[in-house]
Amino acid sequence: MEDYGRFLALLASALLVGFVSVILSLVWVFHYREGLSWDGGLGEFNWHPVLIITGFVFVQGIAIIVYRLPWTWKCSKLLMKFIHAGLNTIAMILAIVSMVAVFEFHNAKNIPNMYSLHSWIGLTAVIFYSLQLFLGFAVFLLPFAPVHLRVALMPIHVYSGLTIFATVIATALMGITEKLIFALKSPAYSASPPEATLVNCLGLLLVIFGSLILWMASRPHWKRPPAENAKILRPIGATPDGTEVESTLTKSSNADKSDLRSNTEAARKQNIKTFDEAGQRSTM
Repeated sequence: MEDYGRFLALLASALLVGFVSVILSLVWVFHYREGLSWDGGLGEFNWHPVLIITGFVFVQGIAIIVYRLPWTWKCSKLLMKFIHAGLNTIAMILAIVSMVAVFEFHNAKNIPNMYSLHSWIGLTAVIFYSLQLFLGFAVFLLPFAPVHLRVALMPIHVYSGLTIFATVIATALMGITEKLIFALKSPAYSASPPEATLVNCLGLLLVIFGSLILWMASRPHWKRPPAENAKILRPIGATPDGTEVESTLTKSSNADKSDLRSNTEAARKQNIKTFDEAGQRSTM
């Protein structure tokens, strides 16, 4: 891998920043808010920022770069697909639970739903993320989609995944700012109390984490090598998915090579025989 040391440094930085972001979200809700609960109170709402940052940001970011990890390039592509899909599924489940927590809290407190830009973009991101996951399963994981369809949809799949991830980061920033404006009254948000400083730092960490993930995911020289993409787990003698034609061509090529070797060997033996006969005639 080109610039292997730089990749490891960026990866370690991203993991550290993402982990610290999750810790800061827990410190925020436990130290400054009312912790976590599921009783319709503020503690239930607090599940929303914690699960969004943990699942929709941190876990989704890891799912995006899991193919870029060089020590996984010797693994089966099918295994890496399952890991990628599994991480995205976990992120989606956590995002849905966080949405349920918000709606239940709003309904219990008679707060209107879906009135802010944050809620509009957030729900849109969850819907498109669910569609992205479903299409990913149907097209790239299950062995039914034709190869030409996978090739055509892969750039769209990659672009939409990165776009959704960036949208989630932006939505999270809007959400934590909105929460601080509504929650901080005395002192107000504009007075920069410790809680505001903590959450502002959390927002900066989310931006840094998103930037690192997008940078690693967009460098072409850190992609999984194409030669490794052809390696999938299969029984001995079986052919890879979608390579039946290639297998037939390979067998035909091997047969042609075998015939060529046989013809060459026969010609060589015939030349030796002719040479020996000529030698015998010349000594008679």
